Amino acid sequence: MPKTVIAALQIGTSPDGSAATVENILKYEPEILETGCKLLVLPEALLGGYPKGSSFGTRLGFRTPEGRDEFLKYWKQAVDIPGPEVDSLCKLARRAKTFIVVGVVERGGSTLYCTALFISDQGEVVAKHRKVLPTASERLIWGRGDGSTLPLVKTPAGLAGAAICWENYMPLLRYAMYAKGIQIWCAPTVDERDIWQTSMKHISYEGRMFLVSACQYQPPPTGEMCAALGLPEGKPIIRGGSVIYSPMGEALAGPVYDREALLKAEIDLDDIIRARYDMDVVGHYARPDIFQLVVDEKPKNSMDCQ
Repeated sequence: MPKTVIAALQIGTSPDGSAATVENILKYEPEILETGCKLLVLPEALLGGYPKGSSFGTRLGFRTPEGRDEFLKYWKQAVDIPGPEVDSLCKLARRAKTFIVVGVVERGGSTLYCTALFISDQGEVVAKHRKVLPTASERLIWGRGDGSTLPLVKTPAGLAGAAICWENYMPLLRYAMYAKGIQIWCAPTVDERDIWQTSMKHISYEGRMFLVSACQYQPPPTGEMCAALGLPEGKPIIRGGSVIYSPMGEALAGPVYDREALLKAEIDLDDIIRARYDMDVVGHYARPDIFQLVVDEKPKNSMDCQ
């Protein structure tokens, strides 16, 4: 089977908003073209931003006018699909002839969703995945996705799907994606911890597929923001840790910390078959006579008119 190149772009949301973030991404276009990558993964909530350290004025049982204003400001930086920021990335995908998976904060009416967009190498949004369960206080600002956005998408590099940040810790979600035949696991995240690398290594080895995790890099804050986040001087808000793993859990590129970076790795899909020789968790290493998983992929709407 022909070898291809996959890549991850470690970059952060611009404090100047989504339009400025797109401009920062476009600065990497020459490097993206040089890699010749057929699949490029970008971090969680890259467009719209991950408001690390924000409380949105909320305490249990209390909301403040200032918190509502903060949410309004955040809502305005989210993106529409379609919309100008997404259109710019579609044009990038077409020019670079690469499939892009990118994390965005998506406006769905008045509700926001943490979403992974799938943009084809022809420059079209072909699918999206909404985070099915925002983690902890993320539930203040993001709604929950349903089972209708669990796509597996054919890309020039292989069959790809996405699990966003702590969704990767949901065993049943992982198994559902394995059962669909995923070949390239995309994990947009803002989790910079060392334990994240352990999880990525495990998932690539458990599913015996290639894995690309793209994490944001947010540089060290200064002054009051540094004190508000409880960070020592010079420590990044999010330090990165983007990485590419093989089906045998071997690091092919990264992890990279404390800077922006474009990581790439050459892959051979035949390595998936070699790896599954002794463990295929939905094939010869499964026991469907004992264990079964049911996945409801119907969209859930607040009103269903008959």
